[in-house]
Amino acid sequence: MSLSAAPANPLRAYAAVTAAYWAFMLSDGALRMLVLLHFNVLGFSPVQLAWLFLLYEVAGIVTNLAAGWLAARFGLAATLYAGLALQIGALAALAQLDPGWSVAASVVFVMAVQGVSGVAKDLSKMSSKSAVKLLAPAEDGGLFRWVAALTGSKNAVKGLGFFLGAALLGWAGFQTAIWSMAAVLAAILLAVVLFLPAGLPGRMKSAEGWSGWRSRDLRVNRLSLARMFLFGARDVWFVVGIPVYFHSVLSDGTPDGRREAFFLVGGFMALWIIAYGAVQAFAPRLLGGRAQPEAQITRKAILWSGLLVPIPFALALAALLSDGPALWLTIVLVAGLLLFGFVFAVNSSVHSYLILAFGSAERITRDVGFYYMANAAGRLIGTLLSGVSYQLGGLSLCLATAGIMAAASWLAARRLAAD
Repeated sequence: MSLSAAPANPLRAYAAVTAAYWAFMLSDGALRMLVLLHFNVLGFSPVQLAWLFLLYEVAGIVTNLAAGWLAARFGLAATLYAGLALQIGALAALAQLDPGWSVAASVVFVMAVQGVSGVAKDLSKMSSKSAVKLLAPAEDGGLFRWVAALTGSKNAVKGLGFFLGAALLGWAGFQTAIWSMAAVLAAILLAVVLFLPAGLPGRMKSAEGWSGWRSRDLRVNRLSLARMFLFGARDVWFVVGIPVYFHSVLSDGTPDGRREAFFLVGGFMALWIIAYGAVQAFAPRLLGGRAQPEAQITRKAILWSGLLVPIPFALALAALLSDGPALWLTIVLVAGLLLFGFVFAVNSSVHSYLILAFGSAERITRDVGFYYMANAAGRLIGTLLSGVSYQLGGLSLCLATAGIMAAASWLAARRLAAD
C-alpha cells in the first residue's frame, strides 16, 4: 500500500487546503446560527430545535467511516471538492423552505438538508486533517504546529460564521442570507479547483476494504472514545441550551428586540468559537514548546481532561441557585463558558495532534475517519441531550449533563496511559 506523490511545494498545498477549509467552516457556522435562531423565533421547542441538527450529526458518523475509504480510493482532492459541492447543494435546497409548511414537514425537510450538510462537513474535515499528516515537516514538532494552526484558524473562521449568520438573519432575512452564502461558496470552490496544486496526497494504490474501518491501535480507539465524550460535553450546552436561554433573556419579544438579541447571541457564540480557535493555535506553546515525546503529550491530555470536569458543574450550581434570569448569573455564565472554552480548546488541540501522531501514514485516512466518526457520535449525543435536558430541567440540568460528559471523557483519556 503506497501513497501518491506529494506536491512539490507542500506549504502551498497546505495553504490551499486551509483556504478551502476556512471557506467551508465559515458557511457551516453561519448556517447553524441561521437555522437555530430562525426556527427559535418561529416557536420551535428546545427538543424540536435539537431534532433539526440530529441528522447532521448522524450523517457525520456514517460519512467519517466512508470518507476514509473514499479518500483512499479517489484521493483527498476529490473528497475535498465533494464536500464543498455538497454544501452548496444543501444551501440551495434550504432556500426552498416554504413558511407555509407544517411544523412536521419543516422539521423533516430541514433535517434532511442538514444531513447533506453534515456529509459535506466531514468530507471536508477528513480531507484537510489527513492532508496535514502527509504534508507537515517531520522535524522540530512540525506536525503539532501545522495541526494546531489549521484547527485553530478553522474554529476562528467558524466563530466568525456564527456572527455572520446571525447578522445576515437580522439584516437580510433567511432566504437572502442562504443564497448569498451559496454564491460565495460556489466562487470559492471554483477557485480551489483552479489553483489547488496537483498531486495532493492521500490516494492509495491498494486501499483496504470496508473491514478495516476500525483502527488496530488501541490508542486510537481510546482517544476516539475520549473525543466522543469531550464533544458531547461541549454540545450539550452549545447547540440549544445556552443560545435559547440567552435569546429568551435578551429579547423583549418585539421585532427590534429579537433583532438585537440575534446580534448579541450570535456575537457571544462567535466570540466563544474565535477564542477557542485562538487557544487551539497557541496550544503547542502553552504545552511547552515544540518537539515532545508522545508519552509526555499523552500525560498532558489526561491532565487537561480532568481540569475541564468541575467547570460545567459549578455553572450548573450557579444556575440552580438563581431564582431566574439575573445580571450576576449572566456574568457568571459568560465568564464560566469562556473558561470552559479555554480548557476545552487545549484538550481538542492535543487530541488533534495525538490522532495524527498515533495513526500510521499507510492508513491515515481510515484512522482519522474513525476518530472523527467518534467526534460526530459525541456531537449527536450532545445535540440530543441539549434539547432534552434543557426542556426537562432548564439550564441547570443542561450544564450538569455537560459535566457528566466531561467526566466520562476524562475517564476515557486516563486509559491512554494504560499498557
